[in-house]
Amino acid sequence: MSQRMLEEAFDYVEPEEVAELDEIDIKILRLLQENCRLTNKEIGEKLHKTSSPINDRIHRMQEQGVIKKYAAVLNHRKINLGLIAFTHVQLKDHSEHSLTLFESEIIKSPEVLECYHMSGEYDFILRVAVVNLPAYHHWLMTKLFRILSVGSVQSTFVMKEAKTQTPYPIRVTKNK
Repeated sequence: MSQRMLEEAFDYVEPEEVAELDEIDIKILRLLQENCRLTNKEIGEKLHKTSSPINDRIHRMQEQGVIKKYAAVLNHRKINLGLIAFTHVQLKDHSEHSLTLFESEIIKSPEVLECYHMSGEYDFILRVAVVNLPAYHHWLMTKLFRILSVGSVQSTFVMKEAKTQTPYPIRVTKNK
């Protein structure tokens, strides 16, 4: 089968272009992932650069979509969200309409922190944060189960967080 036929058969989608990042870009990204409140001047001092080229690089990486947003990482227990659940969802059917409907409905729920469309037995994995088990049950009954395309659900609960990390391990991608 030719490449064109394969692409048409699977509605081929071109993968997202990988940004070319040099060593300075990587160092800036590592610093920002660790503390996004650093000023351009502070980053420049750490990298022995002036703030102007740091600003230009950060702006370029924002325009390229490398930097999506800046956020504070919160301790969920300190804000009364003591239960983290991973909810595995299998849909009744796998039509484009059902998948799109489920995604569009589930992302409206503020309790859902992450939603991943998966391969394998379950179609989606959700990371859900609620106060406690009764609150999770309430969320299931009033939000998740009201989405008509939901077939089966398996819930697992976090007993202990051994590692939670937001920074991605990044490396130089620029070809020289």
